[in-house]
Amino acid sequence: MINQLVKEIQKKNAPIVVGLDPMLSYVPEHIQKKAFAEYGETLEGAAEAIWQFNKGIVDATWDLIPAVKPQVAMYEQFGVPGLLAFKKTVDYCKSKGLVVIGDIKRGDIGSTSGAYATGHLGQVTVGTKKYYGFDEDFVTVNPYLGSDGVKPFVDVCKEEKKGIFVLVKTSNPSSGEFQDQLVEGRPLYELVGEKVAAWGEEVMGDSYSYVGAVVGATYPKMGEILRKIMPKAYILVPGYGAQGGKAEDLKPYFNKDGLGAIVNSSRGIICAYKQETYARFGAEQYAEASRQAVIDMREDINSAIQG
Repeated sequence: MINQLVKEIQKKNAPIVVGLDPMLSYVPEHIQKKAFAEYGETLEGAAEAIWQFNKGIVDATWDLIPAVKPQVAMYEQFGVPGLLAFKKTVDYCKSKGLVVIGDIKRGDIGSTSGAYATGHLGQVTVGTKKYYGFDEDFVTVNPYLGSDGVKPFVDVCKEEKKGIFVLVKTSNPSSGEFQDQLVEGRPLYELVGEKVAAWGEEVMGDSYSYVGAVVGATYPKMGEILRKIMPKAYILVPGYGAQGGKAEDLKPYFNKDGLGAIVNSSRGIICAYKQETYARFGAEQYAEASRQAVIDMREDINSAIQG
């Protein structure tokens, strides 16, 4: 699947991923009203609203982007109906040829990590049959429990030819409380980066590993160091736009081949219609606003990394 991701990035000249992270407050009123008219002000109604919201954005942008990244917590907050909307979103995006990165940030002891990996990437055995659960192409993984928490994902990636993105240096302001702590004179995120590179050697695609890394756009100097530590790991870069990351900060995350990183934007795309820049579209044309925001993001990033 890493080969497919690279191929789609090259084909669309767009090293970007749209984060489908819908809060109900992001959903235009006309979509909410229609969903509530059918299902009431219920969890089912909320789930229907976010599903229709997602579908509109995907329909407007799928031809421009290689991948999407739905954040599972935004769906879990609506309980089982929300998880059904998550699954519908995953399936619909895959039907459009998009690579799906499930932002689940799982990581636990071996057997539990194995169950997470099976549920999101692999196949579960039921009697004599096997079934895919959520069936994303990649997922994000928290490495805090060490190899016990990551290896089960790597094993499933081998079987399914899918991938993971391991949290290495995240974009949030307090990430340094743990990630920047020195261990024998070196920051912890560097040691995690070395482990990512080692895990990735076991599962290589044509040019890049199935094991990638998450490194925030808000820390470009650290990104430059980590790019050297993990030359074969694709880097998922959150923090662009709404969190303060700028296009000119992204160049160190890419390799000389112009590949090696994919930049995420969530609110900047899915809430574009709420921004002054795209206010002319209005709530009724929220999806068209998202399309224009994707075009602008693609041009912004490409001009920075190719310049």
